[in-house]
Amino acid sequence: MSTEAEKWLIEHRIDEVEALIPDVAGVARGKFLPASKFLRHNLRIPESTFVQGITGDYADSTGEKSDVDPDLILVPDFNTMRVVPWATEPTACVIADGFRGNGEPLSTAPRQVLKRVLALYEAKGWRPVVAPEVEFYLVQQNKDPDYPLEAPIGRAGRKEAAGRAYSIDAVNEFDPIIESIYDYCEIMEIDADSLSHEDGAGQLEVNFFHGNPLELADQVFLFKRVVREAALKHGIYATFMAKPMEGEPGSAMHLHQSIVDVGTGKNIFSTADGADTPLFHSFIGGLQRYVPEALILFGPYVNSYRRFTRYLAAPINVQWGYDNRTVGLRVPSADAENRRVENRIPGADVNPYLAIATSLACGYLGMVEGLKATEPLKSSAYQLEQGLVRDMYAALDLMEGSEPLHNVLGAEFVKLYCAIKRVEYDAYFEVISPWEREYLLLNV
Repeated sequence: MSTEAEKWLIEHRIDEVEALIPDVAGVARGKFLPASKFLRHNLRIPESTFVQGITGDYADSTGEKSDVDPDLILVPDFNTMRVVPWATEPTACVIADGFRGNGEPLSTAPRQVLKRVLALYEAKGWRPVVAPEVEFYLVQQNKDPDYPLEAPIGRAGRKEAAGRAYSIDAVNEFDPIIESIYDYCEIMEIDADSLSHEDGAGQLEVNFFHGNPLELADQVFLFKRVVREAALKHGIYATFMAKPMEGEPGSAMHLHQSIVDVGTGKNIFSTADGADTPLFHSFIGGLQRYVPEALILFGPYVNSYRRFTRYLAAPINVQWGYDNRTVGLRVPSADAENRRVENRIPGADVNPYLAIATSLACGYLGMVEGLKATEPLKSSAYQLEQGLVRDMYAALDLMEGSEPLHNVLGAEFVKLYCAIKRVEYDAYFEVISPWEREYLLLNV
């Protein structure tokens, strides 16, 4: 253990430590132990942690849990050490990476997948810069999953109404929760910037400062815990489901991306006089070419595909345009230094490591393959055809057939990820929905 980390634990009088490792779904797995033992503990966790889906079922690359299930060695990244503000005892958390017994990092771990993509950029002399925007809903506690979610009750004693986008008064209805979110973020050194009310009833969005992709993925991973804990403190739920309520807009994790030349420190998307560069158009071309094939990583669950609905503030295709919010790939108004591409396709339900890695991977392939973007769209993309599949199973087929994405993200990871998603889909398919009982039970 590093001397600095030991000093940090002592200075903050930490009694207990959460050693966290983000799994394929973005769920925090790991171990909880006394700080005195953390200083000398050899942390281990079964490798099957990374073959477990959101349902708790397991799948390896062949569709079954491994019989051997060896241990992984957890190596904490002490740059991620944070105080846990909601804990009753002085507690810290730290994000760890998993290594096999031979010292190799686990290639199927989401954090490692992102590191793999960043290494490809580094080899080209490029440094990606990202800024996520994360949407979520506050809802009344729902202890019976058979009942639909309901909008929360604000300080006025009434249920939150939809259609209050950017309303300050609507935000003020939930001031105590929002204050807790910002207080927790400050303690955990999460660079949450502005907060706004979105179109949905109880739907909020928090923007993050731009920065290093790995650090931002770590922050979004921790931010989801922050929001859920802050909401529970005030007796409600927070959800990052992509489409939690019927008739309401879905929740996204919009991702702003730019690339800096390491040698010059300049944004490679702009020329000296502020014009678009060929690499800028190739980056967009890569997103247009490969995002549809990578959709299972931007829409990881059955619920995710309900969000891609025409006219409900979510993209339905990979058209691009300048300052056009109807497209999947938006170029916001900005000066040459800050020219960037906003990928509006990922849902809020994504694993942030995998969504950032995949978006950068698509852009990377566009640049190295010299792909060209279509002409920018100046009208509404909702008037065009649906360019994204609306079914998780179809998305899986596309991902499994995309050899370039396998090469960039890692073939072992893609194979395992798709196996997990098929297990999740099979579990969903066994459930009979209320719609089927409503319309089929007595009519067919």
